[in-house]
Amino acid sequence: MPLYLGIDTSNYTTSAAFYDSKTGRVLSQKRLLPVAQGEAGLRQSDALFAHVKQLPEVLEALFRERREPLAAVGASFWPRRAEGSYMPAFLAGAGTASAIASSQGIPLHAFSHQEGHIAAALHSAGALDWLKGSFYAFHVSGGTTECLLTEPEGGLFRTETVARTLDLNAGQLIDRIGVRLGMAFPCGAELDRLSCQSGEAFRPRPAFSGMDCHFSGAQNQCQALLAQGASPQDAARWVMEYVAAAVEGMAERVMARHGERPLLCAGGVMCSSLLRERLTARFGARFAAPEFSADNASGPAVLAALREGALTG
Repeated sequence: MPLYLGIDTSNYTTSAAFYDSKTGRVLSQKRLLPVAQGEAGLRQSDALFAHVKQLPEVLEALFRERREPLAAVGASFWPRRAEGSYMPAFLAGAGTASAIASSQGIPLHAFSHQEGHIAAALHSAGALDWLKGSFYAFHVSGGTTECLLTEPEGGLFRTETVARTLDLNAGQLIDRIGVRLGMAFPCGAELDRLSCQSGEAFRPRPAFSGMDCHFSGAQNQCQALLAQGASPQDAARWVMEYVAAAVEGMAERVMARHGERPLLCAGGVMCSSLLRERLTARFGARFAAPEFSADNASGPAVLAALREGALTG
């Protein structure tokens, strides 16, 4: 059965995946970008260079597992589907996808990294049928903190940003505090585990401007807690409580303005156990499995199959 290949080269991860439309299964290979201890990310030039080195190895590992013919290739070409949205890191995946499609004589489909996250979450949550109607999709990561109104268009979907952060992204806050606590970047999973060891019941109050939120002040507040002698566990809990309160507050404000709709949660930050607990209880939110929440190439692979009519939402 022909496979659909997806490629994604984000600021965090080099990834490639096959989607098998007959079984509905995804086969994936990925590798985190190398970041020095104490650093909270890479410059774009360094990220691009790392992808150039890692992507052939990731693809080789993927093709060792399956060698059936490819039907189409999908790749992340931009961070968002918006004018001026650009990051050099995506050039590595886009160029490689173009070369593979051209050499095989098969279709190439360009998607945004954000669209890939939404598709990966829908697939993982068993919610591809949501594409027949409208829903809200939170994309919360190191590079993005947005709530998107998502509606069907051309067999796939289009998005409108209805709420966002006005300064730091949630993942940036998590990574900066995590690095401050001596964690390796990216810090989300480790900070989340550490936060579960705290017995404190923090109730931070995020700042909002309309439906949009602020995270920069939270970094200063958490650093002040640490300076006052707070334990690493309590600092981690405070950060995760702040992020959860901010996302929950954004969702409440969006639904009050635009009406209630199903809520999908995507992006690496949405692996947080606290966010899953809060948003599921409050909104009945649907989440991707953790391996489909963090950056991965399953989204472009699924989207390529959808675009080719190999499956329907």
